[in-house]
Amino acid sequence: MTSAELINATSVTSLTLVGLAPLSNHSLFFFFVFLSVYLFVLSADSLVVYIICSQRSLRRPMFCFVAAVLLNSLAASAMVYPKPRSDLLAGGGSVHVSRSACLCQGSSFMLLSAMALDRYLSICRPLRYAALVSPAAVAVLLLLCWLLPATLVGGGVLLASRLPLCSTQLSRLYCDIYSFVSLSCGGGAAQLSEVYGLICTTATVFLPTAFVLFSYGRILAICLQSSRSFSSKALHTCLPHLLVFLSYSISTAFEMLHRQLQARSDPAASLAASLAASVVLVVVPTVLNPVIYGLKMKEVFGHVTRLLTCRTER
Repeated sequence: MTSAELINATSVTSLTLVGLAPLSNHSLFFFFVFLSVYLFVLSADSLVVYIICSQRSLRRPMFCFVAAVLLNSLAASAMVYPKPRSDLLAGGGSVHVSRSACLCQGSSFMLLSAMALDRYLSICRPLRYAALVSPAAVAVLLLLCWLLPATLVGGGVLLASRLPLCSTQLSRLYCDIYSFVSLSCGGGAAQLSEVYGLICTTATVFLPTAFVLFSYGRILAICLQSSRSFSSKALHTCLPHLLVFLSYSISTAFEMLHRQLQARSDPAASLAASLAASVVLVVVPTVLNPVIYGLKMKEVFGHVTRLLTCRTER
């Protein structure tokens, strides 16, 4: 590869995502599918967040973390859904995204671990819960869950932005730092970015996942030693969080598995698999989150029902 063939990442203003190519023959249909999904996510997430913020009875740590997860979902949806819709409407099989949009990403696993900590202290340390999970502690946890991933991603952006690229085309529906690095021409800088990416993934995905599993494992152990009524109530409050955690975990595991298999597939199969992996990672959690929190949390569901049927509390 000659120096003339290398593309300096700093000179790249946009990348081309060709993940929509399999949908190009039915672009109008899938435009309305993406539009419907985006409007549902936008309205459902906003509704649940509004209810949590407006109802004094829901101003508790658990619901603060729920609102934070839904705000993350809203941000991810705003970054992913609008661009494919406009390109589908234009009849193209590709999406052009800016380099800055490609390098920006986040993770909700730390928020899920904060939720697990909240449930663990509430169930296993009930007498100290109010002192340990104070409003100040909740604010610190929320800042940590947002600022730590942002700081780590910032370091990854600095490393990735200096890589020479051999291509500006990705067979995906969305872009992230890992995909950006995969376009590089290799070398020590690319290996450094990959190692740093593994460190970031460990800090923002693997360690929080391990903590979530530990917390719910301890909760299950406590429930097995307690009365049936206590166990039923405790498990009922944990169920929505576990379902959301499972949706994120399965989607992320599917994406990581796809990354490992992508290089071994033929181009046509790889493109279809990339589209499937992108849809699973982006669509499944953003759609399921408001459904789970709106329907499975009886406190939220009661307010949603009253709001949608125009009933007031007596």
